[in-house]
Amino acid sequence: MAAALVRPRNNRMIAGVCAGLARRFGTTPGTMRVIFLLSCLLPGPQFLLYLGLWLFIPTEGKTHSTAW
Repeated sequence: MAAALVRPRNNRMIAGVCAGLARRFGTTPGTMRVIFLLSCLLPGPQFLLYLGLWLFIPTEGKTHSTAW
């Protein structure tokens, strides 16, 4: 079973999105970063997708309280 999709507190470069995706899909963070950089050469909303993932993927170890 694959790991949960979270942004790790260590091994980050900017926000930990690539490190979290690498952990989830079983590859190295360096490989995921190269894939992301190469995808930026193609037309599309890659940068916006990165920003969205930064906002919506929770940080490792951070708990969200549902109580008001």
